[in-house]
Amino acid sequence: MQNRTLDDLNAMLEPGQMVRHPQEPDWGLGQVQSNINGKLTVMFQHQGKVVIDSRRLALLPVFD
Repeated sequence: MQNRTLDDLNAMLEPGQMVRHPQEPDWGLGQVQSNINGKLTVMFQHQGKVVIDSRRLALLPVFD
């Protein structure tokens, strides 16, 4: 079986997509600003701009 990394899970995220942080629900919805070389910049409603390392955390896409 092939190993899957967290990079694979966040690689599909593009600017404009909405996400949630799985460990910080109080941050509210976040909008992806950029996804470059495994670094995601996300603007969250109640936390502001956060840079996330894709190798350490998989964000949860929101499809509404």
